[in-house]
Amino acid sequence: MLQADFKLKLRHFELQAKLQVAEEILVLVGPSGAGKTTILKCLAGLLTPSVGTILINGRTVYSSADKINLPARKRRVGYVFQEYALFPHMTVEKNVLYGLGNKKKRNYSFQVDEMLEMLGILHLKNRFPAHISGGEKQRVALARALMAEPEIMLLDEPLSALDPEIRSELQQELKKIQKQWKIPFVLVTHDPREAEILGDQIIKIDRGRLTALKESSQPEKQVQPSLA
Repeated sequence: MLQADFKLKLRHFELQAKLQVAEEILVLVGPSGAGKTTILKCLAGLLTPSVGTILINGRTVYSSADKINLPARKRRVGYVFQEYALFPHMTVEKNVLYGLGNKKKRNYSFQVDEMLEMLGILHLKNRFPAHISGGEKQRVALARALMAEPEIMLLDEPLSALDPEIRSELQQELKKIQKQWKIPFVLVTHDPREAEILGDQIIKIDRGRLTALKESSQPEKQVQPSLA
């Protein structure tokens, strides 16, 4: 469960985010500059809100009132960037192993193979990013994020650079993976149609203001605590 209630003063407006996500996909949709990626960065610990709280599975990772602000490496958050951010000098296998962070890598080769096979890219394990397609890069980035065994997954326009056929295929793949892992996914897109396909919840963002377009079917739970 992800629970967040925070504000962040930006240059042209104040972002006000209030989210509650269980084992489902929440899609943030809106135009460029609306605050979508900023929300992901606050959840991940890459930006610090001005005030508020962020809880992951009941654990407080940020609280302005209690002066808690866990660094990104301690939040157990998977993050797939829009440009994938793969290391060009590493093979697919080594890129995915990088997702283990400080964990010992020696005994993880079998798990890496399982992860690559699950995403249909095991045959690419010895290739470099320059020699695989955009859709394959997306799968590698997702595998790397999942190797960290995250409690929530954040995806920033992960399919925007793909052609329509591959994009449609990976939309279904993302839904399948989320159901397998049973963790909250928060996905950013500017495409309303993609939001409708993927989202169990859909929230529209416009200049930092959030409006629910599709409500969660999950039973409501109390968000705590609220803004100080």
